[in-house]
Amino acid sequence: MTSLNKVISRLERELQVKTLTLGELIEIAEEEGLSLSSVVVAEAMVKEGKSYEEILSDVMGEFDHNMKALEIGLTKGRSFILGTVGSDLAKYGDDKVLINDSLINKALIYTLATEVGNHEIGLQPCAGTGDSCPYTGLIRALKEEDFSQEKIALAAALILKVGSIFREGKQTTGCNMEGFGAGAAATAAALTDLRGGTPKQVAKAIVLAISPTIAVPCTPRVMAAGLCASHISGAILIGNQAANLILKTSLPVDIDVDVMIAMAARIHVEAAPVITAINLEYLEPYFQKKNQVEPFVDEDIRNSEKEKANKIKKRAREEIRNLISSSRPLTQVFGDVVVGGSSIAVGSPTNMARICHAMVSGEIKKIEIDLTVDLFSRRAINIPAILMGAIYGARTDDAELYHKIFELPEIKNIEVKINKVDIPQVQRIRIEATERSAMVDAKNRGGGRVAIVDAKPSLKEALIAAERLGIEVVD
Repeated sequence: MTSLNKVISRLERELQVKTLTLGELIEIAEEEGLSLSSVVVAEAMVKEGKSYEEILSDVMGEFDHNMKALEIGLTKGRSFILGTVGSDLAKYGDDKVLINDSLINKALIYTLATEVGNHEIGLQPCAGTGDSCPYTGLIRALKEEDFSQEKIALAAALILKVGSIFREGKQTTGCNMEGFGAGAAATAAALTDLRGGTPKQVAKAIVLAISPTIAVPCTPRVMAAGLCASHISGAILIGNQAANLILKTSLPVDIDVDVMIAMAARIHVEAAPVITAINLEYLEPYFQKKNQVEPFVDEDIRNSEKEKANKIKKRAREEIRNLISSSRPLTQVFGDVVVGGSSIAVGSPTNMARICHAMVSGEIKKIEIDLTVDLFSRRAINIPAILMGAIYGARTDDAELYHKIFELPEIKNIEVKINKVDIPQVQRIRIEATERSAMVDAKNRGGGRVAIVDAKPSLKEALIAAERLGIEVVD
């Protein structure tokens, strides 16, 4: 308790000056040698003027109503979106029906049951009612495992601390700042802390858990049957995976936790209108309806919705037909090996450079590369590959050359310039040589493919070179 009192005194001073971010609390916890959950509780003691025991008791009390909803979902509850998934899974008893891990299996079942209970008696929302489900499911599971009441309450406090930030960040529809995103981040934080992780490790786990949830929409799961289940329970799986990766490996994660959450919140606001519009276009015909409500809607509107549903299905079939008709044969689906970690960020620019290399002659004097913003930001992985393609015509699978390109003598005599271009998809290269220079203006494509817009000496020659090199050119 002496260490906690020391932190409380420090927090009393610092909170008079500014509100502390999650990242700053993590720094304090690291410096003082305490768990992040303990520091979160200490901050609450200072802010709310309560004792340690009162904070822990009140934190657990926050879950009272949602635990009742969980129990209903586990026994008699039926959701018009998820059916009886909670009681269906409860019938398996202690069998690890979803995953071979007692704690996580229970957390998954209880999370789904809580969502069913939400549709029966409602939930107390955090960022939304979505993230209340994994929070509640995880706490119920912890109660049934070998953890002390204090440990569980500390985990609950950390969950709520992370949730409180997402609550303020959620401004529009989006599971990235609610069930999936907030749930995954809070689960990762709680499990990492509970398993003895340092505050820095908790931060890394949160960052890791947020990454796959960014920009994930709500719309398809809110009214379309079944889809919510993978979002809500997925938060537990992603959070657990993030915690284990950080605790059990040396995985490098160096993004600041405040930066990651701030970015997720910003993307949430910017992306939601675009994503939601597309969700509605495709999935609205599959939204669940209630027979008691539909008679109040004009018959013409109901008939129009049925007609729209048929049109969407027909259009989607044609869109998929087009994708399949242009796809590769089953036994040749994979493209060439790409060293560097990304077929779109590395493979496509490298193949652009190879095409340009095929059209030059003489000694190369200068290479100028234009990259769109996202390609430019990943220059650490694509520039080595672009240069090996431009100077030597090397294939994307030349791992040895990729790793030693900057050590070779030829590059020391070549002027290299890299430019950032604020136009989507752009990747261009100009190679100046003593006998014949060349240029390729292309668009970036996944799978190492290239979309050639223009080229010098000519577009025709570039297309011929691409065919000769076995590089797939697309529109």
